[in-house]
Amino acid sequence: MIASAYHPELFPMETTWWLYGLFCLLILGSLFIDMRRRSGNDHEIGHREAVLNVVVWISLALLFCAGLYAYGLWQFPRTPNLAGYDAHALAKQCSLEFLSGYLVEKSLSIDNLFIFLVVFDFFAIPQKYRHRILFYGILGALIFRAAFIALGSVLMQISWVPFVFGVFLLFTGLKVAFGPESHPDPSKNVLIRLLKRFLPISQQFHDEKFFVREAGRWVGTPLLLTLFFIEVTDIIFALDSVPAIFAITSEPFIVFTSNIFAILGLRALYFVLAGMASKFHYLKYGLGFILCFVGLKMSWLDHHYEGHFPISWSLGIIVGALAAAAFFSWLLPLKNEESIKE
Repeated sequence: MIASAYHPELFPMETTWWLYGLFCLLILGSLFIDMRRRSGNDHEIGHREAVLNVVVWISLALLFCAGLYAYGLWQFPRTPNLAGYDAHALAKQCSLEFLSGYLVEKSLSIDNLFIFLVVFDFFAIPQKYRHRILFYGILGALIFRAAFIALGSVLMQISWVPFVFGVFLLFTGLKVAFGPESHPDPSKNVLIRLLKRFLPISQQFHDEKFFVREAGRWVGTPLLLTLFFIEVTDIIFALDSVPAIFAITSEPFIVFTSNIFAILGLRALYFVLAGMASKFHYLKYGLGFILCFVGLKMSWLDHHYEGHFPISWSLGIIVGALAAAAFFSWLLPLKNEESIKE
């Protein structure tokens, strides 16, 4: 929905810049601690460790959601331009928007994780180095997402942009649900070829290093090539996911925090789902439905409901679509491995 259609902006940058700063410091701090903890200790991530990490990141996201609600209850009554608005309703709306945006980004990210699996297998990356690549890949994704969200917040001020984004998401959802399944081929990627032209790539792994010196010159390693491809893939993926969250809320702070929390749990989620890709064969229909829904919401439903399609309904529809995709994937498994590969 478009927040300005029914109440002033809740987190204006000029007064809540410290919230952005504090959030970024907390995220960078957690990444730094994780990097220091694993420094010189590359190893294959086990299923138990991955599940524990997933639980930790989901718990942190839910804790932040509760903190956002508490902050709203405390701050909104003290905000002059929100006088006359129900602070409890606004705080509840913020937390539900965060949760909805988080679920949308997380669900769309699952499909992206399967692409990561294909890329890792293509470059024959050992299991013990995959966490390192995902760590730096997610760090880069945080920077690119921040830029996309800042641009999106500006574009959303133009009256016709939400309609264009909505139609784009609608057609993207139909393509995801009913288009042929395909995975990117790194060997045919133009940017990969361009990188190889300007930077020689070693044919050998050199432990966890991205750059090494060979014959007196710096060369990249297969880890760098894989990281580069994953970053490019994530930028393309963000073209769908960022507008999808703007369909849930036009508050840049909520878009940013929900997006970042969803991304931060991707590393652990990858190691949980890496061996289960074939079990989610109906996921694409659920993701396609979600994209179609948020596209309709942005381009039509919000205007039909006077600028604000009920966020509780949105959350219910998103959860229902994911639950239905998981249920039918479990109820109607593919018959054989050959079908799964296809």
